[in-house]
Amino acid sequence: MLNAIISFSVRNKLIIGIFVLLLIGWGAYSVTRLPIDAVPDITNNQVLVITSSPSLGAPDVERFITVPVEQATRNVPGIVEQRSFSRFGLSLVTIVFNDATDVYWARQQVSERLAQARQQIPAGMGDPQLGPVTTGLGEIFQYAVRPKPGYEGKYDLNALRDIQDWIIRRQLLGTEGVADVSSFGGKVRQYEVTVNPERLKSFQLTIADVYKSLQANNQNAGGAYIEKGPNVLFIRTEGLVGSLDDIGSIVVRQVNGRIPVLIRDVADLRMGSAIRYGAMLFNDAGEVSGAVQRGNPRL
Repeated sequence: MLNAIISFSVRNKLIIGIFVLLLIGWGAYSVTRLPIDAVPDITNNQVLVITSSPSLGAPDVERFITVPVEQATRNVPGIVEQRSFSRFGLSLVTIVFNDATDVYWARQQVSERLAQARQQIPAGMGDPQLGPVTTGLGEIFQYAVRPKPGYEGKYDLNALRDIQDWIIRRQLLGTEGVADVSSFGGKVRQYEVTVNPERLKSFQLTIADVYKSLQANNQNAGGAYIEKGPNVLFIRTEGLVGSLDDIGSIVVRQVNGRIPVLIRDVADLRMGSAIRYGAMLFNDAGEVSGAVQRGNPRL
């Protein structure tokens, strides 16, 4: 067989030359279409279910959240295996599918079955959500948000994190092929209500009363409408707080049915930041904010 191929090649040099040129052209075209990555994503086809429950310990997370999610999603067609991780305040369930399964079809099937899982999870313990359409190896690039030299005093860690979360992240999420942008570093801005126990006791109130009043007075409400000639006026109330003064003006309870006790009467209000579990540094420039941009490996 090999001798016949060699003899044919010697007798038909033109045909073999044309074939070699076509092979070289096809190879060059294939190289331009080949996806090349510095860190190739070799992760299998998977769907991640994330549930946050800050008030539960690891055993309760496993019993009340992880197990119902696993049972509800166990019979999805195409599943290869299920892996779960339960720790304090967090449940992670990884559902692995075979390579022939479309990832978006798998996410739809898992999402439909999570409705059954939510019925089995006690109220207030957690709401299972699907993770982004990416994996741990789907990283595109990392970047840092830092002020230019000379502007360090203008932008603190709160401002850098605000720029990252509200400007840069939103624009990057609209880029084709980007599945998620995970923010790191900086300080996440938040309103802090520091309750004074002595003031609270003097008004015969509890922390639960403060919590309920904050929850009930931070929402908008809508009513009906009023017809005025050819126009229709819609009735609505705006109750969302937008400043520390708005929070301080919320009524906790009325003493003797007349004197209102406000939030600022029993608590100190200030702008703060969420609890930090780490920091992001840029060379020797100190702390900065930034993110890791991840893409969908199947696009």
